[in-house]
Amino acid sequence: MQNKTPELLEKALKFGINLGLTRINRLLFLLGDPHKDLKVVHVAGTNGKGSVVTVLSSILAQSGKKVGIFTSPFLERFTERIRILDGRDDLLKYVEDDSTGEIDLKSLDRYLKKCEKAIAAMVEEGYESPTEFEIITAVAFMYFHDKKVDIAVLETGLGGRLDSTNVIEKPLLTVITAIGLDHTEVLGDTVSKIAHEKAGIFKPGVKAVVFEPRNMILTEKQQDEVREALIEDADKNGIAVIFSSPKNRRSRYLKSGPMRFTCDGFEDGIETTLLGQHQIDNIVLAADCARCLKISEKDIREGIKLSRWKGRIEFLSTDPLVILDGGHNPQGQKSLAGTLTRICAGELKKTGVRLLIGVMADKDVTGMLRILEKSGITFREICCTTVNNKRSMKGRKLCNSVKLVYNNSVKVKGFDDANEAAQYALKRSVSDGIPLLVTGSLYLVGEVRGRLKDKLKEIS
Repeated sequence: MQNKTPELLEKALKFGINLGLTRINRLLFLLGDPHKDLKVVHVAGTNGKGSVVTVLSSILAQSGKKVGIFTSPFLERFTERIRILDGRDDLLKYVEDDSTGEIDLKSLDRYLKKCEKAIAAMVEEGYESPTEFEIITAVAFMYFHDKKVDIAVLETGLGGRLDSTNVIEKPLLTVITAIGLDHTEVLGDTVSKIAHEKAGIFKPGVKAVVFEPRNMILTEKQQDEVREALIEDADKNGIAVIFSSPKNRRSRYLKSGPMRFTCDGFEDGIETTLLGQHQIDNIVLAADCARCLKISEKDIREGIKLSRWKGRIEFLSTDPLVILDGGHNPQGQKSLAGTLTRICAGELKKTGVRLLIGVMADKDVTGMLRILEKSGITFREICCTTVNNKRSMKGRKLCNSVKLVYNNSVKVKGFDDANEAAQYALKRSVSDGIPLLVTGSLYLVGEVRGRLKDKLKEIS
């Protein structure tokens, strides 16, 4: 089932990013404050939020809880953003069918109509119209409230302090994943400022579990700045930060299969389909959160094994080799490059790689390209495309950036349409056997994933 952004939310997109809690608080009040009875785990960060949310949600569902899950952006269906997994049975269904538990279109439409009436009342009272993210946040709260979830795991949209999810006054737990320089025009131009914004989700008396800054992909000075900022904000709230870090880790990869790793707490090893050293960080962070919530070690281990997160170093095919990853900033690209060189370095050195890339114009595009250029991966051809998103950098402009970074040493081709670009790149890879890597933005991965899957089925 394919579904797109509903009309009300499309209209709200014109209000763009407009952080603040005044509008969402008024909207929720008019809707009966559905969020106030929810038990919530609140997750912020630059990289890894989605992975931590999916692993923790899987652990909680495995333990028998009815779990509400709110994430963004969506990849293939708008309804992916709001999901309920009711215990282990739903979790097992989700492993087989990633549409399991998504809010149905009829319910989505019903809740949006309630929002539309409340928004009209808000505007009449003199309030600004809510943003798209504020409206969908309200829908998630209503849905989780009505379905009586045992616990909701919420991913912030942007930042933390002024994000619309931060209306939760007393969450069960607050969580911060890896931090990097992203959305600097909104959150601040230093990692310290960004860390303070993320730490805005801290609440008095509520445990905070944070990925250890000294393991973040930052300079040593930046790592110290992030750590100091997080501790400072924790002190203001009278809480101690629990820093999460895999210790004594070892891992090995099975080509296009699971990764097996060991570390303190998982000494006898555990398998996961989430690939990459950064995913070990995210998994251990999620496990530490689950322990704070008194989940059994058996359920933690089984929940990790059953976790699935599409579009993140996802092997769509092995013949030809097609890999999708939504790395959208330099830190994400560094994790991707490191993982690929460990999983299939020999094959990539022999054949090289065909790259399909599309990025948002507000990202550090040059920084991302430089990471790839220095990764040791040889790119035989780079296809640059425009993503179907208002924030997208035009494919032709991206071509110019690629040529500058690579000094015209690689074949570059530009496309205005992502699906056309994907079809071209896959056809070429089927013909010459060169692995295809699709990356640069989750929006790109979501736009082309279905088309690539259909084309691969045709040739299998």
